[in-house]
Amino acid sequence: MSISDVQGYGETSSLLHETPQAKQKTPLPKLQISILMLLIRELDITGGNDAAVGYYAGIIESLFFITESLTVLKWSRLSDRIGRKPVLMIGLFGVGVSMLCFGLSTSFWTLVISRCICGMLNGNSGVMKSVMGELTDSTNMAQGFALIPITWCFGGFFGFLMGGTLARPQGRWPNLFAGQSWAKYPYFLPCAISASVVFVSFMFVFLLEETLTTKRKHNIPSDTTGTQLLEESRSNESPSENMANVPLRLLFIPSIIIPLANQTLLAFLDICIFALMPLFYSTPNYLGGLGFAPPAIGSWMALFGVIDGLFQALFFAKVVDRLGPKRTFYIGISCFVPIMTMFPVMSWLIFSRGNDYMVRIALVCQLVLIVMWDMSLASIFMFITASAPAKNVLGAVNGMGQMTSSIAHAVGPMFAASIFAFSKDHNILGGHAVFVVLCIPAVGILWLASYLPEELQNRDEDE
Repeated sequence: MSISDVQGYGETSSLLHETPQAKQKTPLPKLQISILMLLIRELDITGGNDAAVGYYAGIIESLFFITESLTVLKWSRLSDRIGRKPVLMIGLFGVGVSMLCFGLSTSFWTLVISRCICGMLNGNSGVMKSVMGELTDSTNMAQGFALIPITWCFGGFFGFLMGGTLARPQGRWPNLFAGQSWAKYPYFLPCAISASVVFVSFMFVFLLEETLTTKRKHNIPSDTTGTQLLEESRSNESPSENMANVPLRLLFIPSIIIPLANQTLLAFLDICIFALMPLFYSTPNYLGGLGFAPPAIGSWMALFGVIDGLFQALFFAKVVDRLGPKRTFYIGISCFVPIMTMFPVMSWLIFSRGNDYMVRIALVCQLVLIVMWDMSLASIFMFITASAPAKNVLGAVNGMGQMTSSIAHAVGPMFAASIFAFSKDHNILGGHAVFVVLCIPAVGILWLASYLPEELQNRDEDE
């Protein structure tokens, strides 16, 4: 069976369909989208874990992404067969349990095991993008996918705030947390609260309608006979099962591989930015860094999260409507080299003028560039959703994208931090070699983006 044969089934018709006339923009399904955003945010609230592990956080999070990369495709493909809701519920349950285990950990290896469990059970990242693709159509897809980076920004902000505020509660509120268990498990409180919110989200999934077409409940007319129902069931099941079990090799086609390659390189560069920012902020002035204390770093990162979230919410869909997704993607990725350039510029300002207002102006300019860079994230999600040749392989396509992104997220921080330290230790290019090295893949993604389609075709919802 070939991919072209698969596309011929009526029940699993193509996601993409050209229409000659412009369609009126469809309103977003607000309740369903709200529940989906809550689920996405709860996965990012695990940023509170960082307070519990200090400098080991990089190792633990890399292991999380490695284990996620080994299983996320399996979960995504499973969601193509049994539906999105069951996989989302399994993933949320796994996140909640792993959070509780994390808070009860008393050794490094128990921390590692708890995060690896979370990575293995967390198939939600790819599945939620599939749900968003199925809840939206060609007229409101930009609005829907703009919400995903927003939840990441605000989820990271609240996760950082929760981890920093609620960790070691016995030291902050000794009268309220006087028991010995709080001394033995100083990070259980933020983990327990995060897990509680995750379990609340688990309950909200029951309100989420199943978005996979072949698993939706259809209204059955009262005059339908048992024979008619059986014949209809047989006619619908066979194509769906075949489509959900399409071999992955049939999905290795240019229209899918090119967006996935762009997303992988984008994920690598994105995680490198956010690995370098706290390193550069905390590096002493005499080494060319900003020498910020942890509270100052947190304040700048929180400011960025709020500004970025508001910008994506208010302007991303309008930018896509005016410029199109490909030009929007180009604008975003074109900001990477200027972002890297701002690091040595701030170092030069530190050495020449001291830590004065000009450094703050340069820092604000860099944060603005990063906000523009983040437009590329939602843009590439749109391309990947549109690349799925049929509805029952949308989970598989998003799973492939999440798998490669997880690998990039595992490798990126270690790569960026190692090159940063090496360039500083050996004073290569004045300690700024890492920024030059990272500009090489940035040029590569500009070339790779040229192979993306000029426009996304309109997608018709199932009738």
